[in-house]
Amino acid sequence: MTDKKKIAILGGGVSAMTAACYLTEKDNWQNQYDITVYQMGWRLGGKGASGRNAEYGQRIEEHGLHVWFGAYVNSFKTLEKVYADLNRPSGAPLATFDQALKPHSFIALEENIEQNWKTWGIEFPLIPGNPADGNLDPTFWDLIQLIYYWLKKFTEQMTHLHVQKTKAATKEHDWFSHVVDVLKTNTHHIDDDIHATHQMMCSFIEKITHPVRKVTDQQMVEQHIKHQNALSGWINWLKQWIEQEFDHLLDEDDNLRHLYIGADLAITSIKGIIEDDVYQKGFGYLNQWDLREWLTIHGANFKYTVNSAPIRGFYDLVFGYENGDFSKPNLEAGVSMLAMLRIALCYHGGVMWKMQAGMGDVIFAPIYELLKRRGVKFEYFHKVDELIPNQSNDQIEKVLITEQVKLKSADYHPFVDVNGLPCWPSKPNYSQIDDTQAALLQNNNINLESHWSNWPDVYKSHFGQTLPQKTLTLGADFDQVIFGISVAGLEHICPQLLANDTRLKTCSEKIKTVATQAFQVWTDIEYSELGFGRKPEDDEEPILSGFVEPYDTWAAMNQLLCREDWPKDCEPKNVAYFCSAQPISEYPPASDHSFPVQCAQQAKDNATAYLTNDVHHLWPNVAIKGTFNWSILTDISTQVGEKRFDSQYWRSNVDPSERYVLSVKDSSQYRLATNSTLYSNLFITGDWISTGVNAGCVEAATMAGMETSRAVCGFPEVINGEHGFEPYKNNR
Repeated sequence: MTDKKKIAILGGGVSAMTAACYLTEKDNWQNQYDITVYQMGWRLGGKGASGRNAEYGQRIEEHGLHVWFGAYVNSFKTLEKVYADLNRPSGAPLATFDQALKPHSFIALEENIEQNWKTWGIEFPLIPGNPADGNLDPTFWDLIQLIYYWLKKFTEQMTHLHVQKTKAATKEHDWFSHVVDVLKTNTHHIDDDIHATHQMMCSFIEKITHPVRKVTDQQMVEQHIKHQNALSGWINWLKQWIEQEFDHLLDEDDNLRHLYIGADLAITSIKGIIEDDVYQKGFGYLNQWDLREWLTIHGANFKYTVNSAPIRGFYDLVFGYENGDFSKPNLEAGVSMLAMLRIALCYHGGVMWKMQAGMGDVIFAPIYELLKRRGVKFEYFHKVDELIPNQSNDQIEKVLITEQVKLKSADYHPFVDVNGLPCWPSKPNYSQIDDTQAALLQNNNINLESHWSNWPDVYKSHFGQTLPQKTLTLGADFDQVIFGISVAGLEHICPQLLANDTRLKTCSEKIKTVATQAFQVWTDIEYSELGFGRKPEDDEEPILSGFVEPYDTWAAMNQLLCREDWPKDCEPKNVAYFCSAQPISEYPPASDHSFPVQCAQQAKDNATAYLTNDVHHLWPNVAIKGTFNWSILTDISTQVGEKRFDSQYWRSNVDPSERYVLSVKDSSQYRLATNSTLYSNLFITGDWISTGVNAGCVEAATMAGMETSRAVCGFPEVINGEHGFEPYKNNR
């Protein structure tokens, strides 16, 4: 039996916890590794942390809006295994994986048409199957085939709608008949004996999407080029035909405009993918352009498509605005195109999935329980200050840590019980902290999760000494370090590493982050009373984006109310989540303790202004003579008017570990693999490293954690979708 490797995991976000899950997957892992997680503050989760507020009915308080896409194959697979291994008792709240997340199909986008906001509702079909069993590696021609079928659907519906509107013909115009000659002149794959144009088109698509397998690489390339040329000629003709037939009608009919935008996006996608030779160069080649820039280059209609609600909604989805400046959208074209295609092609169940409690309750509580049971150690209230390299500059030699509080017991119990469900509280469990320190923390309203916390000053003023420091040392306390803190933390925690490792320094500079803001409101009226256009009898409430800034996204989250614990006489009937990027361009030093307070006030001011000036476009029934009716807000106090908002929840995510990781134009090339720094015992992990997604999301974070585990222990051997940006000619 060899000596165990000691692994120090710094941070408790998705990537770090995913790495821990896979490192402890084998039955004999304790004979190989001794794993300790060091976490600032009292809870796991990073950007995905949530808490329960005991003062307000144990309500769920999130960092923002968290939903999963049905194409998050690795995330669902990992979480399904966690729930299966945890094996909660039958009848316990959220005992199983399929109880913890539920599919969601209704997405709403907002369009501003002649100074009027209009809702564009999209109902995605439910796809049979479990997201955990999905596949993020469709072939190149699978992607083309998918786009084609969407294009076919949009164009047929456009033609049908046009005939209905104009009543110009008694027989519907079949758009396939217009492409027969085009197809025959551009390819030899069409059988003249096929008379049904629909069958002929399907035959053509079938032939180009399933090239002969038993050929040489050169023959494959030649065959691919021939298929691309045929498809390119057809798509250029179709683009001209749609413009000629429909461009002059788009201002007159919302449905026709929506179909046109869908068709134009499909046409432009096929056209751009072919012209930029994604088959040979991979989606990574497209990252030299911003998404809107790339669409414009390949002929998308600038007025209707490039600035359409779906495109604006996608930028909103990933907070794709540098420094939160909404006039500067910035998003890599390759990252976004691959993501959109995967979302549409690879999802199972619903296109989105809603968690049935807070993200901390659904994701991080089960992970913590399982890892704790397996033998992983957790050190809460441990703030990582700096990583120190050795003199040879090839290993991490020391990790400097501040011990934030003195605990009454060595083993901190992090949960509160809410109706039988283990949950993270919004504040520490003060009863487990030294009484004097607990009183100081509460009396001074100290936030132990803040980079700008004044706790060191308060502590020193009271005790006459600095907070205790701990030094983890190579060989004694760790052999390997997993750095699970977000990229914005590098400049603060790793200055010596950045000074010596040019690639890591460039990564920290090129991979941008953005602050986000969020607020939640609980109301005394039902969702159906808000006046949103969706009919009350419809099954699903909306997830909506593309709306006015500074809060462009809204989700009705009423599935969560049953998981809260409000007094019977003031139970809310509706809860709504809002979020967006937050415009902040500079971040002051840690000594400026007022900065997070100012940012939180800005988020609150933005929220009250939004409710006053904008939300009536979505909720027309909540305004009285054009003024927001504050009395609808649930408040267990006796406040009136706008003061009732004081009992709601808002936050500004400005901390380095909380800011959202962006995929700005031409930045993916600077992302590093988990083990590609100068330091042989350092593994970086997070949605900011190089994965097959390269975007700020749960799936990228999960894949990063899996890559880290594989680099350390060789497991898992295969990560679904990890080659997403490589050329398809590699025939993966």
